Amino acid sequence: MPRKSVLIIDESELFRDYLRTRLAKYSIDVDFAINGLDGLVKIRNTLPDLVILDYNLTRKSCKEVLEEKSRDPNTADIPVILTAHKLGKNRLLELVPFNIRKVFMKPIKEDQLYQTLGELLGVRFQADPTPCIIEAHVNDNIIFIEIAQGLNPDKIELLRFKIEELLNIYGIAAPRVLVMMTDMELSFVDGPNVETLIETVLEASHARTKYVKLLTNSSFVREFVRGRASYADIEVTNNLQNAVDRLLADVAKTEFPAEGKHGIISDRILSAQAAAAAESIEMRFEGERKPEFTPETAKELSIAIVDDDFVIQELVKTTFESVDAKVVSFPNGRDFLNALAGSDFDIVFLDILMPEVNGFQVLQSLHELELDLPIIVLSAVSRREAVVRAFQHGVKSYLIKPLKPDLILKKTFEILNANF
Repeated sequence: MPRKSVLIIDESELFRDYLRTRLAKYSIDVDFAINGLDGLVKIRNTLPDLVILDYNLTRKSCKEVLEEKSRDPNTADIPVILTAHKLGKNRLLELVPFNIRKVFMKPIKEDQLYQTLGELLGVRFQADPTPCIIEAHVNDNIIFIEIAQGLNPDKIELLRFKIEELLNIYGIAAPRVLVMMTDMELSFVDGPNVETLIETVLEASHARTKYVKLLTNSSFVREFVRGRASYADIEVTNNLQNAVDRLLADVAKTEFPAEGKHGIISDRILSAQAAAAAESIEMRFEGERKPEFTPETAKELSIAIVDDDFVIQELVKTTFESVDAKVVSFPNGRDFLNALAGSDFDIVFLDILMPEVNGFQVLQSLHELELDLPIIVLSAVSRREAVVRAFQHGVKSYLIKPLKPDLILKKTFEILNANF
């Protein structure tokens, strides 16, 4: 039986590398193109069994690639999987006739992608069924990695690319890493996965071992690390505050005051219920291309700021005016919800304490309306229960006031350009 072939046309090097690594395990030949023109040439020359095509391309647009592909009888019938960070309904309808079999919005749900690949290529993809939630984010130049339920090798492999993405976005030269394992009973049978996790973190982050902390109650993990000379400088602890303090020793404070930071992290990380509700890493990446959210392209963004504080409204407006993005302000949640029908916001900055309709009521209404909008909460409330509740509602990030423009831009960049 001849080997199947896939062409990946995407300007993110990390995304291409991740898919190539995964597909190669199933004896699938993978080629890639770094822009639209390169992709069109390779479609004609290689005649792949499937094309995975990103919507945001340079040299030739996605639509131009599809139009020229459809005019060539040798390539017209090649099926296409389309990926995008954002794609309006009208633009999508323009592309549907060009043999597009499935559209995935980034970050892509990994299980659904491989189900579609299996159907189109006739290949059976096997996934490790071990329950596992992994989330990674950056605060104060520390990479926080949260793991709950179990250790899944597939998710750990994906973590490598997420870490690299975060390093690219934040430009972290000397990373510090805190790995938090929530309520997991581990034993010697988990040894290989624990080793894979630690090696993945070290290799992807390039962090020195003394700047890596493991937060866990597992005695097995403590003994596992202690028994390996190469891990001698890695600290295993169950004291969150001490771990954060040590990692922050030489890092300038940027996002949270110390009291707020410890409160936010501790309940969110060490509560199994909160961790289980947190968003799992599916697929999110960024590589060699210019990200979608740049000073050149930000003018296409539509941003909502929902806050009764006029100063915060003006801060967010001024921040995004510097990159020519459109910002619409709302003094309360009711006005924002009433405006949703005729709006298409890329991201929403939301205060928690507001008159008439507060932030939690807005989040509940969005859930009932089945609207999946990226939300960044801006609040002076740093109580643990408030932060945990916000993340349980699907909030992407929680920033404590007072705010800094560069941090607002970085968080927006991280969320809107996420591929993993």
